[in-house]
Amino acid sequence: MKSLGIVRRIDHVGRIVLPKELRRMFDLEDNEDAVEIFVEDDKIILKKYEPCCIFCDSADNIVDYNGKRVCKSCIEKISNIK
Repeated sequence: MKSLGIVRRIDHVGRIVLPKELRRMFDLEDNEDAVEIFVEDDKIILKKYEPCCIFCDSADNIVDYNGKRVCKSCIEKISNIK
């Protein structure tokens, strides 16, 4: 894991601020994008959230169907099932 040498304090309600440099680096837009939070051993990992297909985990050509995210490729495969 690469260290950027950036240290931020946690405020009294548990928040941290992602520095502008990181938001630019990962193309995170204020009030538009979100991050996913993962835990691995003793690490907290933040990842830019990108919706993906519930069937194949692809993030390409995603559509919302009844509250579920499905890619167009899987929709075609499902529609060909008889």
